[in-house]
Amino acid sequence: MIDGFLIAKLISLWLFGFSTMLSIINPFGIAFVFHDMTRWLTQRERARLARQIGINSFIVLIVAMFLGSRVLSFFGISLEALRIGGGLAVAAAGWTMLRAEPTSTAAPTAMDTAPIERMAFFPLTLPLTTGPGSIAAAIALGAERSGGSQDVLLVSALSALMVAASVAACVWLAYAYAEAIARRIGTQGTLIATKLTAFLLLCIGVQIILTGASDALRPLLAGRS
Repeated sequence: MIDGFLIAKLISLWLFGFSTMLSIINPFGIAFVFHDMTRWLTQRERARLARQIGINSFIVLIVAMFLGSRVLSFFGISLEALRIGGGLAVAAAGWTMLRAEPTSTAAPTAMDTAPIERMAFFPLTLPLTTGPGSIAAAIALGAERSGGSQDVLLVSALSALMVAASVAACVWLAYAYAEAIARRIGTQGTLIATKLTAFLLLCIGVQIILTGASDALRPLLAGRS
């Protein structure tokens, strides 16, 4: 009975965390942005870069889940403030992408000459893939692991590892096959998918801001009643 309960809790925590992080990161939508930023690379170079971004994303999510709340408390930053600030950053990024003009494939930009290894973490991992919104969500998921018996804490830690690994694998696969997907749907389809992704990113940022603001105002409103 105990083992069955722990397994059910593990699956439940993983499904909740995986669906939450996947909806915020949206690797299959951001893959079009990744393809647009790396269209000068060969397929082999893009696959190697996608694998490195997946590894970086795993590390960022693990650090946020296990150490994020302690870092916030050290600097005196509340989770509500992180959500509002992260939501603003995500919404600003979505708005910038939404208003951006279609890029030309003829002439590379200054960023195109940057080494692949230097691009892997910034800007492709942070903030494009694991931005402030996903980091805030990872910290919130990690904060919910506190309390309970030793077995429950172990299951919670294992679920965090599973969530980070599964999300990182989705990032790797989506980015590695971004060119094939973009080629199949065509230039116009890629542009439409990129704009839809930017709009969803804007909406996610606004939702994160609303969640942080409501959490911050709830104690104040409760004190007046």
